[in-house]
Amino acid sequence: MLTLNLTPFPTLTTQRLVLREVRMEDAPALFVLRSDPEVMQFVHRPPAVTIADAIDFIKRVQVGQRANTCAQWTMTLKGSDVCIGVVGTWRIDLEHHRGELGYTLARAHWGQGLMSEAIAAVMDHAFSVFKLHSVEAWTEPRNVGSVRALEKNGFVREAYFKENIFWGGKFCNTVVYSRLAAK
Repeated sequence: MLTLNLTPFPTLTTQRLVLREVRMEDAPALFVLRSDPEVMQFVHRPPAVTIADAIDFIKRVQVGQRANTCAQWTMTLKGSDVCIGVVGTWRIDLEHHRGELGYTLARAHWGQGLMSEAIAAVMDHAFSVFKLHSVEAWTEPRNVGSVRALEKNGFVREAYFKENIFWGGKFCNTVVYSRLAAK
């Protein structure tokens, strides 16, 4: 079985980003992010209604990190410590050396390649340091930006589920992508 120790939590850097541990001080920015209907349109989870919802999200991340089953980073632009998004592997299955990639980015930062840059750093860390064998990512096929970021980072479409999620009063399709560690 794989072992993972997320204490201390690693900080990752890219050309334009610093990916750091999610902190309680991120609650206001996460509330804005997770309450934005456009950001949440493809996320099959209730949008944040109050700051308490953002705090609950942070607590879930922290519990997962202590259990070594969630490595979620706050995305910040270099030179700023303000949360613009989150990215990381969660639902890490230590027995099977597998995790699920999840991410959300504030609308003001869409279309700049930032999420693709962040995913590249997280995947490098997931495979080289965490020693995961594979990572999966679920998205809606209509989420073109998400599909593009996954494919740019070497993820391959494995499955297309028709109307497998009932959300917002309608059935939604889901596409599953995955990436294996380089051999």
